[in-house]
Amino acid sequence: MNRDMVGLVVLAALWGGSFLFMRVAVPELGAVPLIALRLALASLVLLPVLLLRGGLPLWRQHWLRIAVVGVFLSALPFCLIAWASHSLPAGVASVLNATTPLMTALWAIPLAGERMRFVRAAGLLLGLAGVLVLMLGRGAAFDVQSLLPVLAMLGATACYGWSGHMARRWLPGLPPLVTATGSLFSGAVLVAPLALFSLPAQAPSPMVWGAVLALAVGCTSLAYLIYYRLIDRLGATRASTVTYLVPVFGVLWGALFLQEAVSWPMLLGGVLILGGVLLLGWRPRS
Repeated sequence: MNRDMVGLVVLAALWGGSFLFMRVAVPELGAVPLIALRLALASLVLLPVLLLRGGLPLWRQHWLRIAVVGVFLSALPFCLIAWASHSLPAGVASVLNATTPLMTALWAIPLAGERMRFVRAAGLLLGLAGVLVLMLGRGAAFDVQSLLPVLAMLGATACYGWSGHMARRWLPGLPPLVTATGSLFSGAVLVAPLALFSLPAQAPSPMVWGAVLALAVGCTSLAYLIYYRLIDRLGATRASTVTYLVPVFGVLWGALFLQEAVSWPMLLGGVLILGGVLLLGWRPRS
């Protein structure tokens, strides 16, 4: 296994672990305070790297657009995922997170002028079928209580899809490290005041603080740095294949550390969603 493949596996393990750490920390800390800490700590870790690479002038030049993209690239989707993690198992949340390419394809229709071809429509329908299988497999009654966490996850992936298109439109050629550091820092500034109004009544346990540090440093800062290195070495398209591995680790970590059951509907739903993603990325040979 070469270094690039090792990097992809490590990145998938880190991003898959983020759902585990949110599942652990949210009940005691709350969704908004957790994300405020995640964004603040992660941006503080990345900021020295940005300064060493001379990216501060670019951040200053594009700070407003970076901040707007950052709301939908980090602050809002992170909060939605953290809130959903309070009731969704880590494995289910990680599988739903794999709908990001589906949402990106949907946004491409109004934002990039792409047409809804048959293969793309089939991929979207297959992904939707996977979401329905996940819900039915969990015994969802299609009421508000069952639907809201799933809708929150889909809202988060819709934010990722929109911000991806807008970042390419508003910030062409900007180094990913500048966009990521600026968006994380902007998100921290935005979420911090909201976190002050939802602080927990009691101090979180040491295990929760450990989960916060792992989430911020490992699953955010370190993961971004690995991702940028892979983009430099493999290109954005090949680096994005990590999407297929993240649910595997999300389900694995949930089963190993939280004793979450791995059911056939969860596996089938994940296969359908990833099958939809593969169809969306399929291009006929010329």
